Amino acid sequence: MASPILPGTGLGSGLDTGAIVKALVNADKAAKQSQIDRGTASNTASISGIGTLKSLMSAFNQAMKDLGSKTNPQFPGYAATSSDTKILGATASNSAVNGSYAVKVGNLATASKVTSAAFAGGTTSSITAGTLSIKQGSSTYNLEVKPGATLQSVRDSINADSSMKGAGISANIITDSFGSRLVLGSTTTGAGSDISVSGISELTIDGSTVVGASGGPVMTATSAGSIGALAIDAKFSIDGMELTSKSNTVDKAVSGLTLNLVATGTSTVTVASNNDGLKASIQKFVDAYNALANGITALTKASLDDEGKPTVAAALTGDALPRSILQAMRGPLSESGAGDKLTVLAQLGITTDQKTGALNFDSTKFTAAMNDKRLGGEVQQMFLGDDGADNGLLARMQKSLAVYSDTGGVLDQRTTNLNITKKKLSLDQEALDRRIATLTDVLTKKYNDMDTLVGKLKATASNITSMFEALTAQQKG
Repeated sequence: MASPILPGTGLGSGLDTGAIVKALVNADKAAKQSQIDRGTASNTASISGIGTLKSLMSAFNQAMKDLGSKTNPQFPGYAATSSDTKILGATASNSAVNGSYAVKVGNLATASKVTSAAFAGGTTSSITAGTLSIKQGSSTYNLEVKPGATLQSVRDSINADSSMKGAGISANIITDSFGSRLVLGSTTTGAGSDISVSGISELTIDGSTVVGASGGPVMTATSAGSIGALAIDAKFSIDGMELTSKSNTVDKAVSGLTLNLVATGTSTVTVASNNDGLKASIQKFVDAYNALANGITALTKASLDDEGKPTVAAALTGDALPRSILQAMRGPLSESGAGDKLTVLAQLGITTDQKTGALNFDSTKFTAAMNDKRLGGEVQQMFLGDDGADNGLLARMQKSLAVYSDTGGVLDQRTTNLNITKKKLSLDQEALDRRIATLTDVLTKKYNDMDTLVGKLKATASNITSMFEALTAQQKG
């Protein structure tokens, strides 16, 4: 009797040829697939970990840059406040002393602004070729005006000249009822800084002559000279003492104090120790350091079960790179600073936690360092270093990490290598899939051929059996 054909089995043999092929293919595929899967999982985790590490270091470097700002100092030992910032601003350096100063601003220092005579032809008026000499104080700037020049091209040439640009001299064109005039201005303030122009007759300007002044001569087409008034020095008093300055930024009047004159009026400037500001800036440094240190630790520390045994590995568990970065971070912390009395962070209450590697900031020790030991004036030197030197803690810290975080550095190289590995794993998977597809086709054909042959043999056996049964039946009959 023929074997029954089961669902999903070969029609001829009754065997589940599909299951047999699948089992053989999976057995052949298992080892290589497992290798690729492990490599892919590890590579993906590493790419994610390195990406997180780059983000952490970028945030840390930005924090160091902000704390080291020259335009917005974060570690001044003293703070200066103005009772009326609309009148003047004040900034204290580390050489300042506590005190209060009554400042009265009589007038601000002004800059020179001069105008040429009017050109009825407007901005395209022709200008005679020659050497245009622009003088301000003891400095003279020569400009060659070529044939075919116009009022506009002369203006553009003045603004493009690097020497005049460096001196803060600029030009523009103003058109009034008489025509267009070449107007020159300067960022230099103070008496004696008036601009004069010579060398080309139609552009000659006598800066010592005032035109267009209130209550003065009426402006005419030929009027040329200083507009409104000559440049003057700032006049102000400090605690009743009369002073002058060519600039509205006054940094020599009071030792360690810079005054920025804004408008006429009176304001009181108070200088006091900047303990709160220093504490806040130091806390920012500690927080930035700990964010990086703790982030690196999280990338390397495996999860633990209830018994304290590692269960799930972190993205960079076992990777030497994070440990080398931590070591590079800690190096500058133990180095002596450039100060006189303040040389190590521990004097400010900053210590390293021996268990976690993070920094601790003891505000009580910090307050004692500021009030009892008077170290506030050296905090900036410790963090920023000497003027013009990169020997401060922030600079040393950034330098120690530059080999890792700079473009083309260790982290970029690691990312490149991981992406190469990722591509190779993808190609390996594609190659394995092609081989498995080919193997599946080959085995399927073989087992289908076998099944067909078995079916034919069964059919032949069935025919022979039927013949013998027929013969037997005839003999019995």
